[in-house]
Amino acid sequence: MFFSGAPFEFSKGASFLTQPNATHATLAPTFKQTGGTNMSISSETLVQNMNHEIAAIQPSDILAFNAEIANIPGIVRLTLGEPDFDTPEHVKQAAIQSIENNESHYAPSNGTPALREAAANFLAKKYDVHYDPASEVIITAGATGGIYTALSSILNPGDEVLIPTPIFPLYIAIAKLNGATPVFMDTSKNGFVLSPEMLKETLAAHPKTKAVVLNFPSNPTGVTYREDDLRALAAVLADKPIFVLSDEIYSELTYGATHVSIARYLPEQTILLNGVSKSHAMTGWRIGIMCAPKAITAQLGKIHQFTVTSTTTNAQAAAAEALSNGMDDAQAMKKEYQARRDYLYDALNKLGFESAKPEGAFYLFSKIPAGLPQDSMAFCRELAHEARVALIPGSSFGPGGEGYVRISYAASMDNLKTAVERIGEYVGKKAAEEK
Repeated sequence: MFFSGAPFEFSKGASFLTQPNATHATLAPTFKQTGGTNMSISSETLVQNMNHEIAAIQPSDILAFNAEIANIPGIVRLTLGEPDFDTPEHVKQAAIQSIENNESHYAPSNGTPALREAAANFLAKKYDVHYDPASEVIITAGATGGIYTALSSILNPGDEVLIPTPIFPLYIAIAKLNGATPVFMDTSKNGFVLSPEMLKETLAAHPKTKAVVLNFPSNPTGVTYREDDLRALAAVLADKPIFVLSDEIYSELTYGATHVSIARYLPEQTILLNGVSKSHAMTGWRIGIMCAPKAITAQLGKIHQFTVTSTTTNAQAAAAEALSNGMDDAQAMKKEYQARRDYLYDALNKLGFESAKPEGAFYLFSKIPAGLPQDSMAFCRELAHEARVALIPGSSFGPGGEGYVRISYAASMDNLKTAVERIGEYVGKKAAEEK
């Protein structure tokens, strides 16, 4: 049901693999001649003295795979984890006005008062979660900045972090950099949802648990948690001194039911992450929102101010406009995403790709059909070179991901139709070869 403990080697290609031969041993120093007869310690020697946890972390194979297939002529890339829409015009104009007003100086470390007020108001109106903008809201460098700040603030070496998988791998790498041990809970047999029973079992086996990570709607599966799911998880955690890091960056992109935040049920334990990247097509603006109770926020602010000082001032002006006067800007995008989802889900199902129907975000997480390569990296590489379609290997997302692929429908309908046609030809060719 779950995987835990010290270095766990996933299937090849996992971006957060622990390198099996990583060592903390100090090697004998080497020297290089730097001019004339002068000798200097080599950079290779200095690398041995860097943070030991870095040796246990692999670079992202998602980025590496994207780079590998980028130059294939005519390839259709369904790999993007960002909206394919433009930032709304009124939001761009707010940034332009900020620049013209010479707002080019440092903003307050935790964010401009206008943006913190807008963020708190947005979260209260949309999701009925309530934070004091002066003392319980921090504006981060995207949700990524919030993840780094939160985990770096709460983790000590030897702590354990419970992480339901498949999941975007960033949380794992940051936990390991802080000397913590990720404990993986494979949700693939439970519809990609963490059950309270699974959580209880894992907690019982891991008394050093410091935090539980949630990401919903999920990257990579598009599955989300309903109100009853969150109440049940909250009941398990409510009497335990455990943080919940809840990344809800896709909250505005749900299909059907309105998003519900776990912060409604565990307000004292939750560090809530959100932002404008997905809701307002602002991934490059790098504005995230991190909220927590006052006492916790005071500590989070220390790491935040010593890592980024403050986020870009004119980007904060744009985000304040987005959250104040563009509360429903995501609706038009969501309508288009849902049409794409429905088309892609049905079309791929006919080709033998079984998927959990996404309830949010803009991804399908599809099982590779029998008769095709089940090593997801090998499958994606072959598909890219033979069919000129790029997908992301499921192995990149941890236990439960192997044998699947992540397909982004943050792409035009024309590109989706082209991709389906090419995948169909590839599947047909493979089926003919099997006969």
